[in-house]
Amino acid sequence: MLLGLNSPFISASDTAKEKRWADQIIDGLIVGDAVWLEADGNKFLGIYAEHDTDQAHGAVLLLHGSGVHPNWSDVIQPLRSELPSHGWATLSVQLPILANDAKHAEYAPLIKEVPARLDAAIKYLNAQKYHNVVIVAHSLGSTMANSYLAQKSDGVTAYAAIGMGVDMDGPKELNNIEYLKQISLPMLDLYGSQDLESVIDSVKKRRQAARKAGNQNYRQVEVAGANHFFVGLETELVRRVKSWLSKYSVNNLKSGDTMQKKIN
Repeated sequence: MLLGLNSPFISASDTAKEKRWADQIIDGLIVGDAVWLEADGNKFLGIYAEHDTDQAHGAVLLLHGSGVHPNWSDVIQPLRSELPSHGWATLSVQLPILANDAKHAEYAPLIKEVPARLDAAIKYLNAQKYHNVVIVAHSLGSTMANSYLAQKSDGVTAYAAIGMGVDMDGPKELNNIEYLKQISLPMLDLYGSQDLESVIDSVKKRRQAARKAGNQNYRQVEVAGANHFFVGLETELVRRVKSWLSKYSVNNLKSGDTMQKKIN
């Protein structure tokens, strides 16, 4: 059951919509198990899938795009379902959402709810004995990840953003360029050649922002023929992400700080 009305923290997220999504997801869940996490007194849904290989490489925390859910068929579901067979546990979580007709700028107030949710998700993965955690986020989920990682990256090894757009005239809370200037984690910036205009037109700006951050492990990759949702190219999406993740397997990381590993 989702909490909210009696919580001292007033959520800007549409918790009624979150509950409707959760009811639909849990009833039809095939891969993975539903888990309930808590942030700011509110329960939110996660879908956890254990790795199914002899040796675990780490865990991937998946963040969906605007207004959808942690089992969304585009981008999120293929990744969360397929990566376990390649040695990565996955946890896909419900991010704060608004009604279907909400405009992009209206998501700005929800950014303040992100840190508590991601903290709770990382804590859950740590409790499952995973301390090598990589965030993989799509679309607006990448903005939410950026807002978090620009402030703190403890507990996160690397980060992949898929279809990250830029709105230079939007609210400062949604300004990906300013966030990227503060992120030094190893990062994959993945997008499609047929992506949204806000993604295609900001390719150079994103690369320049990463350079200003001194991020020597920033990699930008275009996938030919892919649209914003990688429709029809799900296998290629998984292959690209899996290949990049292999560099951050526990086997390829130096010993040292268990929470923020460095590349070999």
